[in-house]
Amino acid sequence: PKLEAIVHFAALKAVGESVEIPLDYYYNNLVSSINLLRAMIDYNIPNMVFSSSATVYGLPDKLPVTEDSPTKKANSPYGNTKQIIEEIIFDTINVNSNFKAISLRYFNPIGAHKTALIGELPQGVPLNLVPYVTQTAIGIRDHLRIFGNDYNTPDGTGVRDYINVVDLSRAHVDAIKRLLDNKSKSNYEIFNLGTGKGLSVMEIVKSFEKATGQKIKYKIYPRRPGDIDIVYADTSYSNRELGWKSEIPLEETLLSAWNWEKNIRKKS
Repeated sequence: PKLEAIVHFAALKAVGESVEIPLDYYYNNLVSSINLLRAMIDYNIPNMVFSSSATVYGLPDKLPVTEDSPTKKANSPYGNTKQIIEEIIFDTINVNSNFKAISLRYFNPIGAHKTALIGELPQGVPLNLVPYVTQTAIGIRDHLRIFGNDYNTPDGTGVRDYINVVDLSRAHVDAIKRLLDNKSKSNYEIFNLGTGKGLSVMEIVKSFEKATGQKIKYKIYPRRPGDIDIVYADTSYSNRELGWKSEIPLEETLLSAWNWEKNIRKKS
């Protein structure tokens, strides 16, 4: 059977790490994407769903962020690779009229599958918040490192839009269906994937403690390069056009991450 669509997830993805090893990020993320697009053209595969990022908005002038919000100079090489790849896809579509793509701009995916059989298992020290929280709770880490408590936010810690990874995955199915059913309004579309609500690092920690009964020891560290104060999504366009919305509550999401952590350590 002919391949009808490709979902492009592959990338290095840590903001802080990208500041430290920018060439690795540019080489891995850009070259692989260019090669994939070339292969799609060579083999006449007409549809792509691209795993993009809210980092393309940089430090937004206005919140919440809509799909029409301007992209800004990226605060990190990681964010810049997502901007550049979106531009490469757009330019490729301009000269290939039978080619369509949807970029899904993720906010902050967290959680695990409710079966605790699929989840996030980072190599080495986690670079994302929730795996660091769960590894601290289970005793692998002595304490949670919170990077910065002097941001312009209610409690001083950074605010993000945390979306359940299962909700996120459903959006990809909806995007593929939109492409295959020829419901796209243009050959290149963009959708925000978030909850529409911003939560601080400390709010996540307190919600995790409430959901699991585990107390989290933490220490404040200096800000990481590339991080911004606050960003969260306006998801009304995704809700309306994709027929998609986030559904899984925060505490259920955090409990799923904890159950995954316990399950994977039981096996190791």
